[in-house]
Amino acid sequence: MTLYIRRESSKLWKRFCSEITTEIGLLAENWKYLLAGIICQYIHGLAAKGVHYIHRAGPTLQDLGFFLLPELGQERSYISETVFTSVFVSFFLWTFHPFILKSKKIYTVLIWCRVLAFLVACQFLRVITFYSTQLPGPNYHCREGSKISRLPWPKTALEVLQINPHGVMYGCGDLIFSSHMIFTLVFVLTYQKYGTKRFIKLFGWLTAVVQSLLIIASRKHYTVDVVVAWYTVNLVVFCLDKKLPELPDRTTVLLPVVSKDRTKEENHKLLNGNGVDPADWRPRAQVNGKIDSNGVHTDNSMNGA
Repeated sequence: MTLYIRRESSKLWKRFCSEITTEIGLLAENWKYLLAGIICQYIHGLAAKGVHYIHRAGPTLQDLGFFLLPELGQERSYISETVFTSVFVSFFLWTFHPFILKSKKIYTVLIWCRVLAFLVACQFLRVITFYSTQLPGPNYHCREGSKISRLPWPKTALEVLQINPHGVMYGCGDLIFSSHMIFTLVFVLTYQKYGTKRFIKLFGWLTAVVQSLLIIASRKHYTVDVVVAWYTVNLVVFCLDKKLPELPDRTTVLLPVVSKDRTKEENHKLLNGNGVDPADWRPRAQVNGKIDSNGVHTDNSMNGA
């Protein structure tokens, strides 16, 4: 048992080190895109804080979802955030699964470049919409009489550049459309394309529906905020996915090209498993029978063997 654990631990460590080397190379090539995406997240946070300065509390607008779903109230408002946090953490951990699991279909750096591109595009549209028209927040802390329904004007330039640490829970004015649904739907759509477990895909869509209902029930957003998010995020992801370069297929097997001009000594080294020129490696699928130098499969029965 101890020997088995040691052997598996050794394999896991080698796989982890190999993955680290690969991801560092990808990070060196794509760090600008990741940095730009992270900076845009910061700008989005500042924009959400900025609209809180000009938010005006008022009567809650008439909303169909509010009639159908009872309000969770301040005591149970954590339920919606708990579900969202679970979705975020689960997706984050999944993007790093190639470091420890054998099933490797994605590269962590490349998948986050893609996810951030989706998020930035959706958040750009979101900022335009909630600055175009400010609606009175439906949440308890945004209603008339609440002391935090409107932020006091900043006193220093540094205060303007600071992200409100309580903005996710106590923001007001950044309504159309829901940021929580942007993240949830982008994560679900990404796993839908690159994930491998069908039941997780179905569970992800079910969670997105439950998250939508909880957002309305907790009065974080109006129903229109959630509805607009559903079709906007799906359309943005659909359009961008056609424009962005596709992720490389990690399932491709690399086999050496055996040239007719290769010397007997080089062929002997190749048969013994020794290294050859990396330039002679190219992707090729493994099939039964023989594979000629052009990668064409030949069946023995057809050659009279």
